[in-house]
Order: sequence, then structure tokens, then C-alpha cells
Amino acid sequence: MVRDTLASIEQAKYSYGDGCAEIKLALLARLEHSRLRSARALKRLHEVLCFLRAYPDDPRILAQVEKMLEGFHRRADLRRHRAALADTGIAGTHIYYRFFWSTARWLAHRWPDRLALDRSDRESAERIRAALPLLVTPAEAHWLKEAQVSAFKALDKLRAPGETDAAFLVRRVHAMNGDSMTREAFFDAIDAAYRLMAGAGTPSRTHARHPDAPAVFRNEALRRSRPALDKEISRAPRAVRELSVREGSRLIDLARGVMVTHARDLDAFAYGDPRDVRLVEDSGGLAFMVNGVIPERRALMTAMHGFLTLQNGVPIGYGDIDIVARSAAISFNTFETYRGGEAASIFARLLAMIRRLFGADSFSLAPYQLGWKNHEAIAAGAWWFYYKLGFRPQAAEARRIMREELARMRADPNHRSERSTLRKLAASHVFYDFDPTRPAGLPPVAALGERIARALAQRSRAGREQALKQCSREAMEITGLRSLKGFNADERSAWLRWSPLIASIPEISGWSRAEKRALVQVVRAKGARCESDFVARFAAHPKLERALFESN
Repeated sequence: MVRDTLASIEQAKYSYGDGCAEIKLALLARLEHSRLRSARALKRLHEVLCFLRAYPDDPRILAQVEKMLEGFHRRADLRRHRAALADTGIAGTHIYYRFFWSTARWLAHRWPDRLALDRSDRESAERIRAALPLLVTPAEAHWLKEAQVSAFKALDKLRAPGETDAAFLVRRVHAMNGDSMTREAFFDAIDAAYRLMAGAGTPSRTHARHPDAPAVFRNEALRRSRPALDKEISRAPRAVRELSVREGSRLIDLARGVMVTHARDLDAFAYGDPRDVRLVEDSGGLAFMVNGVIPERRALMTAMHGFLTLQNGVPIGYGDIDIVARSAAISFNTFETYRGGEAASIFARLLAMIRRLFGADSFSLAPYQLGWKNHEAIAAGAWWFYYKLGFRPQAAEARRIMREELARMRADPNHRSERSTLRKLAASHVFYDFDPTRPAGLPPVAALGERIARALAQRSRAGREQALKQCSREAMEITGLRSLKGFNADERSAWLRWSPLIASIPEISGWSRAEKRALVQVVRAKGARCESDFVARFAAHPKLERALFESN
């Protein structure tokens, strides 16, 4: 029976070695032309194929899987269950989501005829109707206000022949006066629901793959043992390759598409900078695409980077990395399809990659990653997963609960933490220090915002813009910088944002000329092509770090 064959391939997919490939090939051949009776069965088959594409035994398995995935959208049973498979990311099915500004703009640019408003979402109709008069000519705005026409009927009259309602809305917001932040805020406040209709080249999990990745085949069991983090972090990745702008754009687009098909969004991808993309290659077909963000979206102190985990070129997970000095705050996600694989080993290699690229040796995970307001992480037992790898909380309450739970486990090996206990544990960060003699903790970055607010408030009698200019002049005088000649636009913007901070630290005046010059280079690096330049320069200026984080 087809049902038994499907169950058999789900079990067999984790087995590697003598005879395993032959078993998988036979099962796949039976399933290739079988009619599956339910949407759930189709999704199960699709997930097996995706898994085996990431972890193929040999060229025969890879070729068979690629063949089945390539034609998956043409299956008669998929056409029959298309509606039930919406939002799965399977090729040939639609995606419904409230896309944020950057993603909606990207979709409307790449597939303008496939993106439409979800007209079943009546809640957003009134918000669209209220926004439209601000996006059209005065005469049209007067008509919209007087006629009291519904939002969708108005859009049908306003949009060009062949233009979708969503493409019209995105294009009109993009044409608004103001900057990118203003447009983003306006668009996201509308909070409309969209439908991305399946079509040639639209994002799908079925076809998501980095095409240039070499095929690596598996003839031994998956690495499911718990790695020793200190040893793994010491072992550098095999190679780091800086990509061209063209290659970087392709990989950022892959990452954006992956987010679309998983109903997620990540600022590091949405505002990824194609000039700052690296491919970190590891062993066994594992690689990480790592990208920085465009200068206008960079934080003052934190260097934010996104990463896409690739196995044989297949995206199997993602996350972001926030770097301050030698500390890295990490978000790490493995897609459900691949969670029976090598998550712990991959996480260890991620830390090795971060140390190699950014010099970080202190790592932290935020509460959401551990299960705070994250039911998926609670169900997966994320807190204990990271505990077993060596991460520990610093907060007193979390440490108390941890000790109590460990005592219960020693008394009863079958004890499992209740969900309520896991939520309490997840309320605090956990940390791992590669060098335990130099624990780093979380740098108090947020406090810098208050410091800047005080500096500007003290100088704002003539207006905030004048206060910023005054801070810039003061910072130049303090550092001995005569002019901003030679600074590009992004470097000038970085200087303006940093100047209130520099002006608020009196001890900088007593630094040596070399230390002041180094500070100027730190600030300029914030506007550089590659933000990791900022990470390196900041780490090389410990006096600046102490002045920022140890001063009152």
C-alpha cells in the first residue's frame, strides 16, 4: 500500500551505509507515480524528498529526488489538494501572509503579476481605504472621500489594466515623499494580508537551493552525538569566500524567498547588503551564507548579520548574529523538516564560523530562542538542548530553578521539566564563554541610547537638528578631526549618529592622538562596505569599549 511505502521511506531516510541507498531508491520509485489520497500524505512525501536532497546517499538518490521535486507541482494529486496545501511553501501552491514593507516591495518588483491583496481580509480594508487618499492625486483623493467607495472597488478603478491591487499599493507607497523609514512605517501600519500566487520562479521550498553548491554524498550515519563546544569552536571552517555583488544578490534573494515560504521575516535578510555576503564552507556539504545589512539600517553599536544554513546547497535553517565587541548574541533556527538531522553539530559549527569571521568568544541566546513566548521552542525542549551543550544562565532566579530541576533529575532519571518550568527558565539569557576566565555577559548597549538622548537634550534649544550638528562639531574638535572631507555619504551618516556619544564622553579629550584617530576609524567603519570592519576596529580599541560601557 502507498501508505506503508510512505511510512517506510520516512523511516529509511535517516539510515546510511551498505544497502540503504538501494532501499530508498526502490521506495522512491514506488512513490513517484503513486496517487496520494490526502494533502497530509503529499506534504510528508515532499518533506522526505527535501531531506534526501540535503542528505543524499549517492548520485542516484540525488538524481531521483531532484526529478521528483522538479515535477512535484505537476502531480495530479497535488492539483487536487492545492487549496489544502496553501502556506506549505510547496511549488504550485499559494502563500497567504501579511508581508512587511521590504518583502512586499521585493515581491512586487520580482513577481508583480503574482502578488495580490487577500480580499477575504476585511479588517485591513478600512485601513487601505483610509490610506488611499494619501497615495493619489488631490482630485482622486476628493472623489475617494466623497464617494465613500469601498477599498477594493477603489483599487480596481485606480490600478492600471493588468496591474494587481497589491502591486499598485506597493508602488504608490514607494512613490511617497519621505525616506525609506517613513514609507515602511506607513505601509506596515496598513497591515494588509496578501496572496502570493504560485507561478514560474515564485519562492517555494520545493526548488529552494543554492545552485552552485557542490554535491556531497553521505555513506555514514548522521552526526547526532553531542559535540564538545570548546573543541568545535577551535576548529576553523574549511574556507571563507567573499562573494561578488551579483552572487551576493542571488543568495540574499534565496534567503528572502526562504522566509516567504516559511511565513517569516528577518530584517537582516530584508535589508541585506549584496556587497557584504560571504559563503563559509565547512565539511560534509555544510555551509553558511552570512550577510551584513545596508548602512542606513545598521544599529549604532551592534553589528547585525543574517545567516542561512545550507546543506548540499539546500536551506535547512537560518538566524541572525548581533556582534558587540567580542560578544555574539545568536538566533538559531532549524526548519522542522531537518530537525531529525544534525542540529547540535550544525550549531557548534555555527559558533566556530562566528569566531572565525568576527573574533567573538562569548555567545548568548535570547529568551525567545529558549522558549519565552515561543511555544515551538518550549515543545522542542530548547532550553535543555542548549544547557547540554554548555550554555548557562547568569540570572539568579534561573540558576535557582536550574539547580532544583537538576536535583529532581538526579533523584528520578525519568523526570521531565514541565512547560511552566521551561517558561520560567526561558525568561533569562543563557551564555557560553569560550574562555571561561574572561566572561563577557551582555554589553549594556541600550543604555547608550539614553546617553545620546541626554547629550541632545542639553543642546536642543535651537532644535534637535542643530543639536546634532553641534555634537558633530564638538566630536570633531575632541578627536582632532578637521573636516569630513573624504568621508562617503554612509560614513558621514555614521559620524552624525556617533557624534552625540563622543561628545558625552569627556575622557576622550585626554586620549593620545593615535587613540583618537583609531576612534575616528571605528566610526567610519560603521559606514563601510563590510560591517565586520567595524567589529574588528572596535575590538582593537579596548579603551573605547571601557569608555562606553564602564562610564556612568
